[in-house]
Amino acid sequence: MGAFVNALDQEPWRFIISFLVIIVLTLNTAAILTLAERKVAGYIQLRYGPNRTGFRGILQPAADVIKLFVKENVAPGRADRWVFLAAPIAMFIPAAVIWMVVPFAPKAVVTNLNIGLLFVVSTTSIGALGVIMAGYGSHSNFSLLGALRGAAQMISYEVPLILSLLGTIILTGSLSLSDVVDKQAGGFWHWYIWSQLPMFAVFYIASIAEVKRVPFDLPEGESEIVGGYQIEYSGMTWAMIQASEFASMGLMSAITVTLFLGGWQPPFEFLDLGNFDWIWFSLKAALVMFTLQWVRWSVPRFRMDQLMDLGWKVLVPLSLVWLLVTAAGTLIVG
Repeated sequence: MGAFVNALDQEPWRFIISFLVIIVLTLNTAAILTLAERKVAGYIQLRYGPNRTGFRGILQPAADVIKLFVKENVAPGRADRWVFLAAPIAMFIPAAVIWMVVPFAPKAVVTNLNIGLLFVVSTTSIGALGVIMAGYGSHSNFSLLGALRGAAQMISYEVPLILSLLGTIILTGSLSLSDVVDKQAGGFWHWYIWSQLPMFAVFYIASIAEVKRVPFDLPEGESEIVGGYQIEYSGMTWAMIQASEFASMGLMSAITVTLFLGGWQPPFEFLDLGNFDWIWFSLKAALVMFTLQWVRWSVPRFRMDQLMDLGWKVLVPLSLVWLLVTAAGTLIVG
């Protein structure tokens, strides 16, 4: 038995098993977030939300999955079928594989890449490809318009998103996410959110735009283009698009916690839980996810010109200025 366990801890079995665990974790995170989203919406709008399936509606995600599994998967006759069907996969895969470089606790990371941040940035960029494939493959005017909006939005906000990471890289001197977390040890006053507060704000706003949530949901725009690039999808293909969006929201929350909120580090050293520090990581990520849901149900949708102005005229200059401040401070203080 011991030899079998040791064999599973060796490559490539460790990598394969960890990857499968990450896929299951991503799908479960998406399911939990769909329930949380509807619950938070209900409480903000002074109603109950899902409360009929299981205790207080806790089985609602399972019921939704069963419904979508048995639902007919319809595709337009004019659609480019291979592109149409591959688009949801192209959206889901980046949201899943990035979890492999996120440290959940001390030594609890699938692959501790020394270029982890570069991997995160390059992989998130692939998400725009899935949106374009969905719009192009559907051969629908609404879908194509939504895809063009999504591509413009995601590429534009990729710039401030990357710039906001550079301050953390300067302070850490490393591209490894584990090194970023280690540098924030010693209590909450060592977390980068304080020295990089403007960068934190830029990253947070750019993250919302990257995952296409309100107030940056113009690629969907239900009241304008009735769902945008998603309009022709149904059944499990639509479910995979939804799962990728909720998984991306969870992923961006995890990256925010890792870069600016100390990762799995406790707020005070005497609260260190050792191998159970993933509890701190989970609590912080859940808090960030809650704020994203709060924003969704509290802020109206931007117009396209307002969205572009915010990205290019506010976030990019702000991140450049604070990047210079961080670089100058590092040179002076050392």
